[in-house]
Amino acid sequence: MELSESNQLNSITEKVNRLFNKEEREELSDQMVKDIYTKAERIANRNTKVKEGKTSNWEEKLDRILTSKWTGFPIMLLMLGGVFWITLVGASYPSSILNKALFSVEGVLSDMVMSLGIPEWLHGLLIDGVYRTVAWVIAVMFPPMAIFFPLFTLLEDLGYLPRVAFNLDNFFKKAGAHGKQALTMSMGFGCNAAGVIATRIIDSPREKLIAILTNNFVPCNGRFPTLIILSSLFMTGIAGGMYNSFVAAGIVVGIVLVGIMMTFVVSWGLSKTILKGKPSSFTLELPPFRKPQLGKVLVRSFIDRTLFVLGRAIMVAAPAGIIVWVLANTTINRASLITHLANWLDPFATLLGMDGFILLAFFLGLPANEIVLPVLLMSYLSTGTMLEPGSMESFKNILVNNGWTWVTALSTMLFSLLHFPCGTTLLTIKKETDSLKWTIFAGVLTLGIAVIVTFIVNQMIHIFL
Repeated sequence: MELSESNQLNSITEKVNRLFNKEEREELSDQMVKDIYTKAERIANRNTKVKEGKTSNWEEKLDRILTSKWTGFPIMLLMLGGVFWITLVGASYPSSILNKALFSVEGVLSDMVMSLGIPEWLHGLLIDGVYRTVAWVIAVMFPPMAIFFPLFTLLEDLGYLPRVAFNLDNFFKKAGAHGKQALTMSMGFGCNAAGVIATRIIDSPREKLIAILTNNFVPCNGRFPTLIILSSLFMTGIAGGMYNSFVAAGIVVGIVLVGIMMTFVVSWGLSKTILKGKPSSFTLELPPFRKPQLGKVLVRSFIDRTLFVLGRAIMVAAPAGIIVWVLANTTINRASLITHLANWLDPFATLLGMDGFILLAFFLGLPANEIVLPVLLMSYLSTGTMLEPGSMESFKNILVNNGWTWVTALSTMLFSLLHFPCGTTLLTIKKETDSLKWTIFAGVLTLGIAVIVTFIVNQMIHIFL
């Protein structure tokens, strides 16, 4: 009996495929789902009493605005820009205070370590290498996360994120991916490792793998400091002082949109080549808007997201500090290993609009994206230890004195957006896919795209300007 029913179902499916083209089948599927929900609503209305009022009408009107193809996307961009602007402005002052506090403790720790009579090289390894790296990561990463994650969780608690998924569903469907990838992509804004874990909500193994491989194209919290700082220093000359933060936020939104566009392009490319298959459909029932529980939002975002991600970043940043310190303090022919490696990379990096020191900083920043800028600063100054510039203006002067222009900043921002995932995300990909092959492919794919995009942009700038 079960076999007969299965054969009948297959026969009906074949007839439908013969009689209708792809667009007609999708329209038929949508109509069937709509009819099912309409009938369910009639049954519910006959058996329950619903008090109609202003609230339900207000929610319906708001839903029409948030999910409209004319107003939904502008509102999404304004929301995104607003979150970035609040994070940018709000994190600046506490980050400065935290930085001064952590680096003031360094002197006390240094004296304590020296009093133990340990060798000078071990002191440098522990204090200048490990502590300064960790202190930089905490000072740069913690304040933005403490602002970004609660804002993101607040939108989630309000019920807005499912509306984002609804708006982006058609784009992912056309790219041969799953509509739920919109949700996993959104999680990547906080942490790409969290975005990779979130792909568990996608049932199809093929579409889950596409979501995993492309999640890195949205910038995580570890890359936002690089994007924000470089945007603030090199991309805001057209605006006056009070408008700099708005321009910087707008530039960062533009970079983010490039990442989202690459997500669609690469998802489409994967679905047409090595991960061929038909996109599976799903029904997304928009939940009602909810009054956010601020206490739970703050606790959940701080403990489950901010502290969790920060802890993982510190775990990979500490050993990275050791490696960087060793490379900076090991010399051959009166030049550090960092200098030798940067000179070797320089010809290739120049084609991408950068220099060897910038490209090397990205490779050394594999454990944690937060250490890219301090590694770069240390390399330029040839100090053998990570330094914190006294101000953003002094930082800009150091970069300009080493040949930076707005083209260098743009190339660095694009490469930061698209390059390989950090060590934590790569380990998460290995765990989720249970495959070293796909983990390596994820790193090679993103690095290749970063190289191609920055090369094309740099060459076009030199041709037209």
